[in-house]
Amino acid sequence: MRALAYLDAALTSLAARLRGEDPERGDVPGWVMVTVMTAALVLGILTVFQEAVVTAVQNALNSVTGAG
Repeated sequence: MRALAYLDAALTSLAARLRGEDPERGDVPGWVMVTVMTAALVLGILTVFQEAVVTAVQNALNSVTGAG
């Protein structure tokens, strides 16, 4: 009887997942929007402050590698 209950629970869970009723699926369109907005912010910052960002990154890399 216990195996039957386990099988019933597994099949019910599988059927719910196939129907798309899984609460653990997440919000894919939301994550896509966050990713696109982050990329847009990075591009906006780089277009305005490109020279300062490049200089800061070069200085940071030079201080780590000991070059120059």
